[in-house]
Amino acid sequence: MRFHMINRACDFGSDIDDPRSMEVVPEKSESLVRFVDVEKTYDGRTTVIERLNLDVRHGEFLTLLGPSGSGKTTSLMMLAGFESWTAGDILYQGRSLRSVPAYRRNIGVVFQNYALFPHMTVRENVSYPLKQRRVPRSAKAGRVDEALRMVELEGLAGRYPAQLSGGQQQRVALARALIFNPDLVLMDEPLGALDKRLREQMQVEIKRIHEAIGMTVVYVTHDQSEALTMSDRIAVFNRGCIEQIGSPKDLYERPKTSFVANFLGGNNNLEGVIVRCDDASCDVRISDGLTIMAQPVRYFSQGERVSISIRPELIATDPNSRKLDNLFWGTLENITYCGDHAILRCRIAGENSIDAKVPLSVYRVTPVACGDRVRLGWTTEDCWAHELLDGSTASVLQSVAG
Repeated sequence: MRFHMINRACDFGSDIDDPRSMEVVPEKSESLVRFVDVEKTYDGRTTVIERLNLDVRHGEFLTLLGPSGSGKTTSLMMLAGFESWTAGDILYQGRSLRSVPAYRRNIGVVFQNYALFPHMTVRENVSYPLKQRRVPRSAKAGRVDEALRMVELEGLAGRYPAQLSGGQQQRVALARALIFNPDLVLMDEPLGALDKRLREQMQVEIKRIHEAIGMTVVYVTHDQSEALTMSDRIAVFNRGCIEQIGSPKDLYERPKTSFVANFLGGNNNLEGVIVRCDDASCDVRISDGLTIMAQPVRYFSQGERVSISIRPELIATDPNSRKLDNLFWGTLENITYCGDHAILRCRIAGENSIDAKVPLSVYRVTPVACGDRVRLGWTTEDCWAHELLDGSTASVLQSVAG
């Protein structure tokens, strides 16, 4: 489903679109958007974005994920035209955006606070971009009706924003961003103000609309589950740089850095020293002389200190049911009941503690109590050896967890 709309200049702007204002790049890019060595600084000393290189593919749902201050929103605002960049360039459909103002980029934007006009009805808010483009009134009504049907708000066209719920206001903002048929839609944490149930419902709705219309979406969030649920690809930001970019499955199951492993989903960390390492596996000695077999993200020399990452759901509490490379006895310290699963915190190897995520079906038939000895195990393939986090990165992750 696509809107049959005039491809005019921009969201909330002039109806004049002079292609001469956009510098043509000789080589045509296969990507819709390209960040090329982009840097951003506000004071000339502190770099907010550092040599950012990022391609946004046609039709994909790309999420920029990271903690506050990591640079994801600044990157989005530079693409939207609300922030300038200090060095490098941003290309849109193969053309530089450096001298193109925001109102002439033909990009839809959905803000966190929705930015609806309180004195306008739903219909008037949605039709505003068409009014700015001087679309004839005879053509405007049909397009607005189509946009309202798409977001399932046909019966609320005469209401004002104050008469709508948060989810309904978010749908109005989405319809307004899509009504002029942009090739690219930017969303800056649009679900941040909604409660959990409504946020999950709107995740499904936004993804449904994206797939139905086929537009390209760049989505900013700090919510890991939201990124995993909605994205074709995720770019994990940290201190103005991309730590890793890939599909949700790749990032979750094959994190290349300790930051990604810790920021995206639950994770256990154990520090130790490399005893042996090759391309396929390594042996890491943790406290009390216990040795863990893991996959190294790069070659580590003997004696290097590393961080071991293991997802809680990949730790088996019934290790006799399959062959596992790492087997340990642990003492159960705490049980957290979470409805569909339970988290068992176990102490192993001195002061080291790890969490095992146990499905409710397993927890019910194998009751345990604090103080019990528990057999734990996991495979080499489910365990990663990363470089140790530096102090500032560790503080960022600690603040996020808190």
